[in-house]
Amino acid sequence: MSHRTLCKGAEAACPTTTGAATSFSSATVVRLVNTTANAHLVTVVETQSGDVVGSFTMPAATVEYLEKNPTQCVFAANAGVLGAKVGFTA
Repeated sequence: MSHRTLCKGAEAACPTTTGAATSFSSATVVRLVNTTANAHLVTVVETQSGDVVGSFTMPAATVEYLEKNPTQCVFAANAGVLGAKVGFTA
C-alpha cells in the first residue's frame, strides 16, 4: 500500500504513564515508531488517567498509524516509542 503522510505536528516521545498520556494535539491519526530493539505496549485511554479504550503490542523497529478520537490519549511502556500527529493526502 502506498500513501503520503501529511505532517501536522512535531514528533515526540510517548509518555509512559496514563496520567501523562497525550492526545498529540487532538490528533485523529498518530504515526507511531518504535525506535527500540524490544516490543512495547501502546495504550489508548479516553482521557489522561481515563478508562482504557484499547492497547496493542508494537513490535521492535516498526511503524504503526493509530486512528483515534481527538480527545483520546496515548501512552506507551517505553519512551522509545515516538508519535506525531499526521494525516493522509490523496
